[in-house]
Amino acid sequence: MSASDDSAPQYQPPQVWEWKKGSGGRFAAINRPIAGATHDKALPVGRHPLQLYSLATPNGVKVTVLLEELLAMGHTGAEYDAWLIKITEGDQFGSGFVAVNPNSKIPALLDRSTEPPTRVFESGSILLYLAEKFGALLPTSGAGRTECLNWLFWQMASAPYLGGGFGHFYAYAPEKIEYAIDRFAMEAKRQMDVLDRRLGETPWLAGDAYSIADIAVWPWYGVLAMGELYGAGGFLQVRSYGNLCRWAERIAARPAVERGRRVNRAWGDAATQLHERHSAADLDAPPAA
Repeated sequence: MSASDDSAPQYQPPQVWEWKKGSGGRFAAINRPIAGATHDKALPVGRHPLQLYSLATPNGVKVTVLLEELLAMGHTGAEYDAWLIKITEGDQFGSGFVAVNPNSKIPALLDRSTEPPTRVFESGSILLYLAEKFGALLPTSGAGRTECLNWLFWQMASAPYLGGGFGHFYAYAPEKIEYAIDRFAMEAKRQMDVLDRRLGETPWLAGDAYSIADIAVWPWYGVLAMGELYGAGGFLQVRSYGNLCRWAERIAARPAVERGRRVNRAWGDAATQLHERHSAADLDAPPAA
């Protein structure tokens, strides 16, 4: 239905909203207006102090990329077990997962090196926690730290427009709504312009050094700039953002990024998938048949 079709009946919000369980398109089965667990299910626990429960969506990739970067830097304490959470099957509503993240969203991290274990949820919070824990990829003080956090929180505030806004209405909504797609496409392009202008000034988002700001932004806007997100590269004219594209490709070429992208990935070419990770050797093993 086109927003410009004046003869079509216009939607009127009800006086009292009621949950229609069958609505919502592809994600109708997991979108619900109530929190809490739907079933009892304990989370698995591996041998490393860091236990990650995730899926290789952009928010999940942020964390696995950071962990692989920390390991590449020699931080052996960043070894981790990564367990696959199948969000379309409702794994995030199991009692064990809800205990780690009451918001029932991936990723969720449990640090068992502390007593009691420390739960960390929300991808930006996990990045900040790990950067501070290992003293890496985050300036320790001053203007540099603030600039890094500026861009980290920019990403956390902006990505819902790209994912839940543009991505949902462009790729997943059960019907195409012209107004919604136009509105969020414009915002996605504005956000890419923000990044492109910044990356025309500095090589990395926080300045001269690669940081968790780049790691947070890249799985969303870097992958979009490379034409891999929602199949919307041509529609959004992503190649016109030259600074953003160069930055995106530079990050994609990092070995730790290539490794981190594969962890908890359960779709696409088999060579790009690693459902679970329990040691560095898992990433070197041939894909399962």
